[in-house]
Amino acid sequence: MKRGKKYKETLGKIEKGKTYPLEEAFTLIKKVAPAKFDESIDIDIRLGVDPKDSSQMVRGTVVLPYGRGKKIKVLVFAKGEKEKEAKGEGADFVGTTELIEKINKGWLDFDVAIATPDMMKEIARLGRILGPKGLMPNPKLGTVTLKIAQAVKEAKAGRIEYRMDSQSILHLSIGKKSFKEEDLSENLLTLLRAVVKSRPATAKGQYLKKATLSSTMGPSIRIDTQDLIKRLTKEGL
Repeated sequence: MKRGKKYKETLGKIEKGKTYPLEEAFTLIKKVAPAKFDESIDIDIRLGVDPKDSSQMVRGTVVLPYGRGKKIKVLVFAKGEKEKEAKGEGADFVGTTELIEKINKGWLDFDVAIATPDMMKEIARLGRILGPKGLMPNPKLGTVTLKIAQAVKEAKAGRIEYRMDSQSILHLSIGKKSFKEEDLSENLLTLLRAVVKSRPATAKGQYLKKATLSSTMGPSIRIDTQDLIKRLTKEGL
């Protein structure tokens, strides 16, 4: 892959083979994000689990304390009082049949879908469309609920879903280059606390195996996982 001049210049600021303590990594990632726009800061976390074992699937949700720096569009399938509740909390799209028909025609201009339990029969046929996109409401993730106002508020505040891929890796955005370093750090630690609590009982050996930071256009930086493990162990995790 050919790399641009800016990318090569920033790559030279990263010491080859080094793993960086958390604070140092966030200081450096802001320096090596070369684009003029506000780049996203992403984290890749490799877990010590077997992706072929269904009992070791790692999945859940967490609210990042400083959000992701992105306006989240929330859709709610609800009617009656719950529809009013969703609108009152600032949901971007609220409805039933008209939204189902719109999605069936290919519209997917939203980031999170929430539904009341009574709506699940009506939206079940959307599973083939929303499922592969990770947008299908799911009671395990808190997106099928009667607590509509709370669900909308959390989604708007930066609640994210984390889900391990076929290589046992979590890939997530945890903020923007413009965020303060300490805010990015707290977002990541909040995510890691949730991921550690989601550790499958059948998982063996070291759970957090590798963590890598990157920006939208910049090179990646390895984080010292032992440093992360020490921090979390001190917290009793």
